[in-house]
Amino acid sequence: MPISPSTAENAFSLAALWHALGWPLLRLLMGMAAGLLIANVLEALRWTRHLARLAAPLARLAHLREVAGAGFSLAFVSPAAANGLLSDSHNMGELSDRELMLANLFNSLPAYMVHTPTIFLLTWPVLGTPAIIYVGLTLLAAVGRTAFTVVLARHLLPPPPPGCAACKADSNEKTDWPAALRKAWKRFTRRLPKLVYFTAPIYVLMYLLQQFGYFALAEQWLSQHMAWLSFLKPQAMGIIVLHLAAELGAALGAAGSVLQTGGLSARDVVLALMVGNILSTPMRAIRHQLPSYSGFFRPALALRLILANQGLRAASMTVVTALYYYAGA
Repeated sequence: MPISPSTAENAFSLAALWHALGWPLLRLLMGMAAGLLIANVLEALRWTRHLARLAAPLARLAHLREVAGAGFSLAFVSPAAANGLLSDSHNMGELSDRELMLANLFNSLPAYMVHTPTIFLLTWPVLGTPAIIYVGLTLLAAVGRTAFTVVLARHLLPPPPPGCAACKADSNEKTDWPAALRKAWKRFTRRLPKLVYFTAPIYVLMYLLQQFGYFALAEQWLSQHMAWLSFLKPQAMGIIVLHLAAELGAALGAAGSVLQTGGLSARDVVLALMVGNILSTPMRAIRHQLPSYSGFFRPALALRLILANQGLRAASMTVVTALYYYAGA
């Protein structure tokens, strides 16, 4: 679906490029850089062991290494910093590809918890009580993803080797702050160019694909092949299409409107939002996760991590949605 010359002129004016591309990209890069710097400082100061203790019982149950437990705790504050920590450990050979994959999936719950307040504050003013159900169901799905990962990792991984005596001795040594911070800064400056070189071009590519209508074509195709959603009322289709086309904000507006006018019940609205959330998974992965993951991991590895992450996410959301549907049937 090519864009018209007038639309192209507006979309590629300096003001439009700054607001739609420049500032969002700069904000993404600053967030990723801050996460990478935090991860390097924590590693250099050896504070990752303190973070790991918080998730140690769960990590031990999953046969995951100490760094995975540290990443899990850190992801409650900054998923980008957790990815930076896992990336550094993988690059140093501490984590295999399989361990990295499972550690990344292990972070599903804390990574979602970071966004839970924002999602609730967006949905509550529009939906009221159904917002609690919607956020609760998505949170339950995140808990399920981490629980499934614990079981899967325990079956796939051998128990990690016990901590060495040197590691215990190091914990009693006084931290050389200047040396640690210099080490962290050196690692950060070495990794920062790669983060920018991979993230920026992919983000720009995503912007161009969106501006030239390729995402709209994919969303249109999805919206035209939703006959299998016959268990939903016809009024719910508009919410789902808007979720695909404009993500959560526009879908919430439509959901609030039909809820207030009585076109849909609270249960119908929650089901529509859940289905829209599931169907928008591929677009979310390409638009949002691919640019950020490519800054921390090799492109091929980043793609595998995203596919596993979003695949498990869609599966868990489908299970929770089905349970909610049949519970109210």
